[in-house]
Amino acid sequence: MTTPHTAPLPVVFSNNMVGFSESYSPSAEKPAQVVADWQQAGLPLQLIEPVPATEADLARAHAVSFVRGVLDCTLANGFGNRSPSVAAALPYTSGAMLTGARHALRTGGAVCAPCSGFHHAGWRMGGGFCTFNGLVVTAQALLASGEAQRVLILDCDQHYGDGTDEILDHLNLRGRIEHFTAGDCFTTTRQVPEFFRTLPRILNDTEADVVLYQAGADPHQNDPLGGWMTTAELRERDALVFETARARGLPLVWNLAGGYQRDAQGGIAPVLEIHRNTALEHLRVYCGG
Repeated sequence: MTTPHTAPLPVVFSNNMVGFSESYSPSAEKPAQVVADWQQAGLPLQLIEPVPATEADLARAHAVSFVRGVLDCTLANGFGNRSPSVAAALPYTSGAMLTGARHALRTGGAVCAPCSGFHHAGWRMGGGFCTFNGLVVTAQALLASGEAQRVLILDCDQHYGDGTDEILDHLNLRGRIEHFTAGDCFTTTRQVPEFFRTLPRILNDTEADVVLYQAGADPHQNDPLGGWMTTAELRERDALVFETARARGLPLVWNLAGGYQRDAQGGIAPVLEIHRNTALEHLRVYCGG
């Protein structure tokens, strides 16, 4: 039986966010699988239509020539191919993050954008299954519009957000966009206690108006590209982030970075479980569950 909740989980989703990358990474197809899993589990959802990011939005974080080349399929995307399906989905994945951030700022709460494929994308290149850096795209749009004066990117993927750092340095944005990337300094089991002390400290010390939280599934100890946290520890990570952000009144939008485990049938059930736990923690902290 599903625990009752007094309010639904806001989720920015449409099938336009789904692409078919023919890649090792499931990220392009994952948004629909995640939402279907949550619906099957009986989680109460408030589905919000994403407003696609414009070329101008994307060009605040990337060279215009790179943006146009990817979208017209003359340049490779972050999966190393020129898939029209991926190109069509890209404005909606970054747009989902931006739509979610704007919704969180309006309501003062937390929102999910069930997408990934952001933090390895740099100023004029994609890679590591990331094409456009929706984190910086979102932050830049909010700063440009005046909706936020400062943004915190809290990246808890397994891997170092090298693309994010490269863009922030290229555009000299360190003064307005704070960036914590766990993959730069936390990689082993013995670091879990320090990691749990670090997350609340970052959120309590920030001067940001909004938090962009990457709730990566790939730090899981069984992930082929991860390997240092248990399922329970990943859920505790999410609880710490949500509880601290809510206590401070920090608007937050979270996404679904990473996750490469497969089940015996070749599906991503282990990854879906991790993402479901994040949704359950959101419901517990923000929605009265």
